[in-house]
Amino acid sequence: MNRTLLRLTGAATAVYGLAVTRRPALLARPSGLAAPDGTVPAPVAACISPLALRDAACGLAMLLAPDDRSLRTATLLRIAADLGDAALLSGAVPAVTGLPTARYRAAALVVSLGWGALSVAGLLRPDRVPDRASDRIPERVPDPEP
Repeated sequence: MNRTLLRLTGAATAVYGLAVTRRPALLARPSGLAAPDGTVPAPVAACISPLALRDAACGLAMLLAPDDRSLRTATLLRIAADLGDAALLSGAVPAVTGLPTARYRAAALVVSLGWGALSVAGLLRPDRVPDRASDRIPERVPDPEP
């Protein structure tokens, strides 16, 4: 498991979740859920806020996990949330009902699966261990005696 990658992913997720909680337009606009004038209708903001808080909580859990088991569990929750987002957001009904168009559904699918893949990579990729000669600390060679 690559702890650094997972903790950085957690930090980014937490920051984004907190930002969206404060400004729902950060998620609503790129998802096609904002009004034509760019404002976010109150019902949309009410639906986005729990998702943003979930992301913040998952991200903080990844960032602050005290041990590998906790980090793995928090990461698996993050992956499950990303897969759920991908399934729900990409399967939205056609635009005639006022929900996102196929373009927005495809973007939501790519973004959700991309974040999930980053977390999977963090679980599967080992921590970086120096294995190249350039990464090793050179041994001190004694000065030649005069």
